[in-house]
Amino acid sequence: MKPFRPDRIEKERKSTSALDNMSSTEDSIHSANSVNEENPSRSAADGKKAGGWKAIKYILGNESFEKLASMSLVSNITMYLRTEYNMGGILLVNVVNIWSGSSNITSLAGAFISDTYLGRFRTLLYGSSASLLGMLTMTLTAGIPRLHPSKCIGKSNCPQPQSWQLCFLFAGLALLAIGAGGIRPCNIAFGADQFDTRTDEGRAQLESFFNWWYFSFTVALLIALTAVIYVQTNVSWVLGFAIPTACLGLSISIFLLGRKTYICKKPQGSIFVDMAKVLVAACWKRRQTLGPDREQPSYDPSPEESDQGVVKLTRTYRFRFLDKAALIIDPNELDSQGMSKNGWRLCSVQQVEQFKCLIGILPVWISGIACFIAMDQQNTFGILQAIQMNKSIGPHFEIPPAWMTLFSMIALSIWIFIYERIYIPHVRRIIKKDKRLTMQQRISTGIIMSILCMLVAGIVERKRRDSALSRGSYESPITVALLLPQFVLSGMVEAFAAVALLEFLTTQMPESMRTVAGAIFFLSLSIASYIGSFLVNMIHIITRKNRNSPWLGGHDLNKNRLENYYYIIAAVGAANFVYFNFFACHYHPKRAVLWPILGPNSLLFSRLLQIMALHTT
Repeated sequence: MKPFRPDRIEKERKSTSALDNMSSTEDSIHSANSVNEENPSRSAADGKKAGGWKAIKYILGNESFEKLASMSLVSNITMYLRTEYNMGGILLVNVVNIWSGSSNITSLAGAFISDTYLGRFRTLLYGSSASLLGMLTMTLTAGIPRLHPSKCIGKSNCPQPQSWQLCFLFAGLALLAIGAGGIRPCNIAFGADQFDTRTDEGRAQLESFFNWWYFSFTVALLIALTAVIYVQTNVSWVLGFAIPTACLGLSISIFLLGRKTYICKKPQGSIFVDMAKVLVAACWKRRQTLGPDREQPSYDPSPEESDQGVVKLTRTYRFRFLDKAALIIDPNELDSQGMSKNGWRLCSVQQVEQFKCLIGILPVWISGIACFIAMDQQNTFGILQAIQMNKSIGPHFEIPPAWMTLFSMIALSIWIFIYERIYIPHVRRIIKKDKRLTMQQRISTGIIMSILCMLVAGIVERKRRDSALSRGSYESPITVALLLPQFVLSGMVEAFAAVALLEFLTTQMPESMRTVAGAIFFLSLSIASYIGSFLVNMIHIITRKNRNSPWLGGHDLNKNRLENYYYIIAAVGAANFVYFNFFACHYHPKRAVLWPILGPNSLLFSRLLQIMALHTT
């Protein structure tokens, strides 16, 4: 009998580029006016070859304006809800955390839809359109007085938004979350589709594209976090939101202008479906027994010549229940070609082992969630602290509170530069070989940084509160610069734990599951946001019952005990440190028969993907 393949493996076209495997989708389709569904080398409708730099210039333009628009809102949403909607601590934190978590959850849905139905081009187009509608809605909430409550009378007497006003606001945020779900999984991957990485020229062009992509991303991010945020905070929220709205409209226009130059590929299905097949097949055969030496015939096809760059996983003895999905209990389960007739009843050993890889990384993945909980605090309570501190620099200038997030990004960037350009070359000269920090060391260090971040934040908050109460004022006379250590430590948590966790996920997943690795990373960010919101509500309920003054809630942090909340998060981090080091010692990495050759392009793409993911939280 000739070698047989599972139906998915048999129909799936494998790319020699690690970039295609790390992207959020395998292939994407084009719009009605685009070309090159099947063959990247085919000419465009105007007789010119599609893809390459003539397509990239439109993609980079689209990406730059989209990032400028999205980051200017993400970084300043806390300030907007506090000043324009008069939201107190509990409601504000809930809205920000739930919106942030939902934006990451929709990334999973966007990846699945792009994988299975729409492809990257349409997913990007529809996601950008949803973001434009959402940003337009947010601009209306700022520009029409009836859509938000009136200004506070004093510092604490603040009219609360009505239900219909909140519904309009939430509709805008929901559209933005849907848009993020379509854009995040596809933006870089669609650019990578424009080059043929089977050639040396294509690989060189791809590396150059990543350099230009990161340059444009950084410029857009800096403009958003400085100029646009300054306009929003000190000039006008209407103008500050109109700028990103116009940028999104320009982004879509640029994207559509290049529609005839793009290489677009058809969707081939989602790896999530394969995982569902393994579960269904294992449950279907749950009454079957497995011998001690696995003597039963299993569906384990050999790789074909076209699949030489694909990792073939060896069989393992963990999670043995899943092995039943690959058992051949009836010869009629195979067709005349030796292929599975029904993928929901018989899966390959490769599919089973891929699913085991997913289960195997969960203990380490859970540990990352606790780190992200600490990171999230700076985007909410950290900004609220800055609002009630002395923000003046000289007699005429005040630092926008959202500018504090810049220092997290600066700290992350400085560490990456020191690690890659100073530490590694210096160690290489001493020991004559590369010596990098292990992923376990980096994640452990990140957990320690998260603990220190919360401890420092608690100490600073107590000092801020005491100074404000001693003067009987709403704002503390202490300079906002005192918040720098906790924001810098938050950036170091990203630099160590978050980057290492994403690297861990991408390296411990098989090539065909790199999409899942990115999806799981976004899922961890989402869960951290939801858990943070849950903790805030539980602490508020408990302390409100047992104390006259709850730890959290209201419009005045001076009436709260925010430092105690920070200390609780630090205690969670300490427990997480013990948990991680116990489970990290018992993690078994995936075993492969054949490892693909990963060149510098894939390494560069991995680093860019890491930094991109961190700055879209």
